[in-house]
Amino acid sequence: MFGSLRFRLPALFLLGIVFAGIVATAVSIRFFQDYTKARAIDELRSESVGIVQLYATQAGRQTVPRSELQAAIGGDRIFYVPVVRGAELFVGKLPPLSPSPVDLHRLDRSGPVTVHFTHVRTKYIAVASPVKLGPQLFGALVVAKPESQLRSRLLGLIERLAIAFGGGVIVAGLLGVYLTRRITHPLGTLSHAADEVASGDYAVELPPARGSDEISTLSRRFADMAAKLAESEALSRNFLMSVSHELRTPLTAIRGHVSALREGVIEAPDLRSASLAVIEVEAMRLERLVGDVLDLAKLDAHRFTVLQEEVDMEQLVDRAFSAFGEEARRRTIDYRREVNARPVIVSDGDRLLQIISNLLSNAFRWTPEGGRIWLELGAENGTISVAVSDTGPGISAEERERIFRPFWSRDGGGTGLGLAIARELAVALGGRIELRSEPGLGSRFELVLPTA
Repeated sequence: MFGSLRFRLPALFLLGIVFAGIVATAVSIRFFQDYTKARAIDELRSESVGIVQLYATQAGRQTVPRSELQAAIGGDRIFYVPVVRGAELFVGKLPPLSPSPVDLHRLDRSGPVTVHFTHVRTKYIAVASPVKLGPQLFGALVVAKPESQLRSRLLGLIERLAIAFGGGVIVAGLLGVYLTRRITHPLGTLSHAADEVASGDYAVELPPARGSDEISTLSRRFADMAAKLAESEALSRNFLMSVSHELRTPLTAIRGHVSALREGVIEAPDLRSASLAVIEVEAMRLERLVGDVLDLAKLDAHRFTVLQEEVDMEQLVDRAFSAFGEEARRRTIDYRREVNARPVIVSDGDRLLQIISNLLSNAFRWTPEGGRIWLELGAENGTISVAVSDTGPGISAEERERIFRPFWSRDGGGTGLGLAIARELAVALGGRIELRSEPGLGSRFELVLPTA
C-alpha cells in the first residue's frame, strides 16, 4: 500500500503543502513581529512628542496634571527619570525610573530614543524624551508599552494562521486524493488491460481517452498497440493457413504422382514424363515458397547480403517480361513493354529480377482476362525506374500501406509475401517502391533506384 502511487502521490502532495505552509508561516510571523514592533515604536514616539508639546504649553503653570499626561498616552505607561532632585514638574507623582536604561547625555543631544527595560518584573519597550526648561535638562519622560501586548498580538496571528493552515491542509488533502484517483484509475485500467494483452487477449476495451494530457495520450497509444497486436496475430494466423494451403497443394500433387509411378499405374513413357514434369514444377513451387519465407526472415533480421555487380537493366527487364508472356497469351491480356533508357548500374541483379517479377506477378493476379499490363523502363535525374501498370480493380487509400505488410492479402489468398519482400528488397538496394492507384482505374507500382 505504502509503495503504490495511490498513497505516495497524496503523501508527496501534502508534504509539499505542509512544507510550503511552514515556510510561509515562519516568514509571516517574522514580518509581523518586525511590523508590530516598528508600529509600536512609532506610536510611542508620537505619544512622547505629544507629551513634550503638552508640557511646553503648560510650562507657565510650572506643573502638568498627571491626568492630562495619561490622556495623551492612552493605555500606555509613563515614567519619569529625574535629573534635578526636588523639582516637581507634575501634579501627582509619576512612577520613578532609574536612569540606567536611559542615556541622558545622548537624550539631551539627539532627542527621543528607543529603550528597553524591566520594571517590577515586566519587560517594556519605550521611547524616552527629554524634559527641559530653557537649556536646563530636568529629566526624561518615558512612554512605555509592555512587550506582552506585542506577544499577545503575535499569538492571535499564530492562532489565525494555524486555523488557516489546518483548513488548507484538509482542502489540499482532499484535492490530492481526488487528483490521485483521477491519475491512478486510468493507470490501473491500463495495467489490467496490459495483463489481458500479456495473456493473449487483444480484444481489450479501454474507456475513451478525453483531453490531450499524458494519460490520455498513453491510453490512445495503448489502444493502437493492442489493435496492431490483434492485427498481427490475425496476419500470423492467415499466414499459417495460407502457407499450409500453399504447401499442401504441391505436396498432394507430388505425393499422388509418386504413388502412381511407384505402384505402376502410369506405364506409358509419355505419361511418366508428364508426371515427372508435374513433380518438378510443384517442387520448384515449394522451393519458391520456402525461399520467400527465408528472405523475409533475413530482411527482418538485417542479415541480408547484397551483391555488387554490373547489371544491364534492359536485359533484366526483358527476362522478367518474357517469364509472363505465356500467361498473358493464355488469358488474352494486352501485355507490353516500353524501354525509354538503357542504363547499366551496379547492384544485385538477381534481387532486382525478384522485385520486378513480384510486381508483375501481383499485376497478373489482379488483372482480369482481356485486361492490360505494361512494363516500363526509364532513367531521369540520376535515378532509374521500372514501372508495372495494370487495369485491375485498384487499391483504396486505406489499403495502400497494408498491401506491403507480410502475410496480408486482400482476398485471403496467397501468402501475402510478394509485395512485402519487394519493398524490403528495394530498401536494401538503396531504392524504394512508389504506388499510384485509384479504385476501378488500376494501379502503378514503380521501382526507383539510384544510378550510382
